[in-house]
Amino acid sequence: MKLCKESLKQADAWKQAGVKLPEFDLDQMRAATEEKPVWVHFGAGNIFRGFIAVLQQRLLEQGLEKSGIIAADTFDYDIIDKIYTPFDNLTMMVSLKPDGSMDREIVGSVAKGVKANVDDAEDFGYLKKVFRNPSLQMVSFTITEKGYALANLQGEFAPVVKADIEAGPAGARHAMSIVAALLLERFNAGAAPIAIVSMDNCSHNGEKLKNSVVTIAEEWKKKGHVGEDFTAWLEDETKVSFPWSMIDKITPRPAEVVEKALEADGIEDMAPIITSRNTYIAPFVNAEVPQYLVVEDRFPNGRPALEKAGVYMTDRDTVNMTERMKVTTCLNPLHTALAVYGCLLGYDSIASEMKDADLKKLVETIGYKEGMPVVTDPGILSPMDFIHEVIDDRLPNPFIPDMPQRIATDTSQKIPIRFGETIKSYAASDKLDVQSLTAIPLAIAGWLRYLLAVDDEGKEMAVSSDPQLSELQKQLEGVKVGDPDSCAGKLNAILSNEVLFGSDLVKLGLSEKITDMFRQLIAGPGAVRATLHAYMEKE
Repeated sequence: MKLCKESLKQADAWKQAGVKLPEFDLDQMRAATEEKPVWVHFGAGNIFRGFIAVLQQRLLEQGLEKSGIIAADTFDYDIIDKIYTPFDNLTMMVSLKPDGSMDREIVGSVAKGVKANVDDAEDFGYLKKVFRNPSLQMVSFTITEKGYALANLQGEFAPVVKADIEAGPAGARHAMSIVAALLLERFNAGAAPIAIVSMDNCSHNGEKLKNSVVTIAEEWKKKGHVGEDFTAWLEDETKVSFPWSMIDKITPRPAEVVEKALEADGIEDMAPIITSRNTYIAPFVNAEVPQYLVVEDRFPNGRPALEKAGVYMTDRDTVNMTERMKVTTCLNPLHTALAVYGCLLGYDSIASEMKDADLKKLVETIGYKEGMPVVTDPGILSPMDFIHEVIDDRLPNPFIPDMPQRIATDTSQKIPIRFGETIKSYAASDKLDVQSLTAIPLAIAGWLRYLLAVDDEGKEMAVSSDPQLSELQKQLEGVKVGDPDSCAGKLNAILSNEVLFGSDLVKLGLSEKITDMFRQLIAGPGAVRATLHAYMEKE
């Protein structure tokens, strides 16, 4: 059997293979989407395919929606050409349970996959047509935190953004410029209202998205590319809203064990590919079962009945508290700490790290001891229940093939939220002492040690991609494992960077502690383990 629309007619064969099929008519859904598109999503990767697309599938199956989702990618066009088009926009979703069993389902709610590339006249012309349609209610995003970034650590526009500002809407290349250009199409076609919804895993994601889109529009206005009426429309949240959200579901890279299990049951062509942009992706998505999506309910043109698919629709304060609970305390900082130390200590699995007493103690200290005192209970989810599920069930799940090397990607973009927010909360509190923090400074010191690209055995180590990697490594030039004195005068320039950490760690008095930890971590081979153990033994 092959993953394609025609093969869905073999219902009995799919059932025998333990695969649930879409319970709606794909042709009718696709025709309805062409006539009255409702939802466009930017970021066609695994979290979209394995979570967000499934939400619309549930609504289609309940008869609550008629149209599907149009998936667009602004970065990696191979995903559309090699994963969407050859498989008729279908995805094999595999849910991995802690007991090793798998649930399988074909997700068919994506009506079309397109490249958001101004040089692709057909695809971009299609997107412009969709944005001009008054029926469009929402545009959502999973493009990662760096997808919203317009500037470097010094606050200077990136070269692609500078070029976009000069070229105007017709020459848009950056994701935010593309979105602004498509919104201009909508404005010029009657300015129908719309919700622009970030579903990315970052703090205040709606605010980040709005700021970036509006910044591009304002720069275009200065150059005479757009009028003030367009920027005023973008700023009017009764016309163009930017709801905040919190998303949580671990969707790691495709696992070989899943690929082999599918092929053993007669499902062909499931092998992953590596795109020209180095995305490792397959026709299937494997992911954990637990998932959470909390969305601010501000949709000026209406919306799908997402609450009927398990989404928490609420107000901004509740989203903010839930997101803060997860991103700054209960999951993301734990992930990042495991990522950098896991790479240094030679681990290739998050689950196996959770069997390491020192690493388990590190994340427990970051979460329970240092993070919990500054968490606000959002009311819809219990922070203590959530973090217990993360530490006791989710991270140790041996059947989730998540790797520290994947989690370590783009850490510079994550640090200010995952650790910086807790540090700021301690600094602002009259009851908590920022100097009492140990595990969070140790995680930051571990990340700086990781940037040296040398593991704890003293061997050269690959470092995951990061937009600030070359700049940070240049600032650490001359620092050598085995020579603690080599870091003298090197760290304060990094630790004082408020963009990187959310505050100046030198002014807060944390730089000395982090520097001392870093000196211990670079003492020589085995120093990472020794330092980690020494600090965790005291906790």
